[in-house]
Formats: sequence, structure tokens, C-alpha cells
Amino acid sequence: GRGGGAGEQASRAEMEAFRKQANKFKEQVAKQQQAVIKQFSTTGYERSDSVVIDEVELQQHQRLEKLYSSTRSGRDFQKDIVRAAEGLVSIGSKHIEVGTKFSEDCYRYGGENNADGEALTKAASLYGGALRNVEKEYEDFNRTLCSQIIDPLKAMAVCAPLEEARGFAQRYSRMRHEAEILSAEIARRKARVRESPVAEHTTKLEQSEGKMIEHKASMAVLGKEAVAALGAVESQQKRVTLQRLVGMKQRSCSI
Repeated sequence: GRGGGAGEQASRAEMEAFRKQANKFKEQVAKQQQAVIKQFSTTGYERSDSVVIDEVELQQHQRLEKLYSSTRSGRDFQKDIVRAAEGLVSIGSKHIEVGTKFSEDCYRYGGENNADGEALTKAASLYGGALRNVEKEYEDFNRTLCSQIIDPLKAMAVCAPLEEARGFAQRYSRMRHEAEILSAEIARRKARVRESPVAEHTTKLEQSEGKMIEHKASMAVLGKEAVAALGAVESQQKRVTLQRLVGMKQRSCSI
């Protein structure tokens, strides 16, 4: 009877151990899945207010987050201006087409009926000439929009400095996520050392802490590069966009 009871207890203990192991494995798989989802769903700079390393790093991260958002908004606004300018060029081209045709009709009527010397033929010829001058203004306006607004802003929206600077920030964001994982690993290993301060556990903790020191140094260097690059792009973006917008307004007023 006792043997049977002991066997049942051993069996229950084994089942409990197996259940704990299965739950642990399940949690690990869930964490890995979340990490993969996060990696592939994050295409830009990840927003976070958590302290990963220290307050200095958090300030660096927040500065980068602000610059990343600002340069994205600046690029999107440049694209908005380009779309509007392209729309004006399209309307202007139609205006030129209709106006030029009507100008030719007026000239033709005036030329064909010139012998009559009537006020209408003279008015038609004069209006045809005036209309042609107006269409030349529209042609100049379209050329200006293309050369001074559309082409420069289109080029700037996909320029290498912008993509490179944003790439620095994205790399920093990934490194920050890696630092979060490393920080959690250090916390786990510290707990393990407290529970069982054997040499193996202490060595593993020291290895993780050494990795974090190297990682922190790399992040500091990359963070400075990213802030400098994005800051330069933001400044140029605002300056050039303002110049083009003012130029567009002045040219529109002259039509």
C-alpha cells in the first residue's frame, strides 16, 4: 500500500515538473513571437518612454524620436507641395491649350475679315494678341514650378542624406530594443546569483554586464551621429521648403 502511495506521489511530482516546464516553454515561445512581430511591424523609430540604460540615454532617445518625427513631417509636407504644384501645372497646361486655341481663332477671324475695317475684327485681333501674352505668362509659370519647386523638392524628399540619417535613427532604435533584452537578461542573472552564488552563475552575469558596457558605448556613438545627421537634415529641410513655398507664392501673385 505504501509503495503504491509513494509511486503515485512520484508520478504527481513528475507531472507537476513537466507542467511547469511546458508552461515555461510556452512563455518563451510567446515572447519570441512578440519580438518577431515587433521587429517586422516597426518600420520607423520606435516610441518609448522607458529608461533602458539611464536618464542620459533616455534624453538622447527622446531627442532622436522628435527629430525623426519632424523630418518625416517635413518630407511629407514637401510631397504635399509637389502634388499641389503638379496640379497647378496640369491646370495651367489646360489653360494654355484652350487659351492658345482661342487666341488663334481670334487672329484668324481678324485676318480673314480685315478688309471690312470693323470694330469687331480689330477687337478680335487685339484680344488674340493679349491672350497669347497671357498664355506665355502661364508657360513661364509652369516652367518655374517645375524647375524651382517640383524638381528640387522631389529630389530632396528621397535624397541620400535624409535616408542615411533616418537609417542611423532606425539602427539606434534596434540597438535600444537589444539593450532592453540585455537589461532583462542581467536582471535574471542577478536573481540567479542571489539564489545560488556559484561561479558559473557569477561568470555568466559578468559576461552579460560586459556586453552591456560595450553595447552602451556603441549606442552613445551611434546616437550622436544620428542626432547630428537628422539635425542637419531638419535644418536644411525647413530652410529649403520655406524658400520654395515663398517663391511659389510670389510667382502665383505675378500671374
